[in-house]
Amino acid sequence: MKKLLLLVSAVRLLPLVAAAQTAADSAAIRGAALDYIEGWYTGDAVRMERALHPELAKRILMANQNEPGKHFMHMTADQLIDGARRGGGSDSPAEEQRKEVKILDIFRGTASVRVDAQTWVDYLHVAKDNDGWVIINVLWEMREDRRVSEDES
Repeated sequence: MKKLLLLVSAVRLLPLVAAAQTAADSAAIRGAALDYIEGWYTGDAVRMERALHPELAKRILMANQNEPGKHFMHMTADQLIDGARRGGGSDSPAEEQRKEVKILDIFRGTASVRVDAQTWVDYLHVAKDNDGWVIINVLWEMREDRRVSEDES
């Protein structure tokens, strides 16, 4: 009977334990977001790669000069890593480099994070994989309306 009560108690507590987040999780999520944005600002491809899942998708809907409505732009992890390797945002003056990270929600092995950057805002979906917390999706928006030219699309 004691074993049964112990088992029932353990099963009832399991969802609370599984959903609980540690300070280490929060620090690792914040670390992934900072590796991403600071890796961009410093042109550090190693930090950028560490932050991203290889199948990351970064997306934005932007106005297009040649078409009405919005234009869909998609970037991959490889494109972001290569962009950082080429210098990324390293030409941005340090005093203009915004890198405010706010964890919006954490549930088990997933999190939503907002990064306020220099001229844009990123909403990150972060997941815990075997190597730790990595960014798997980014939806972003420019702070000001900016039209995409044919060269950029």
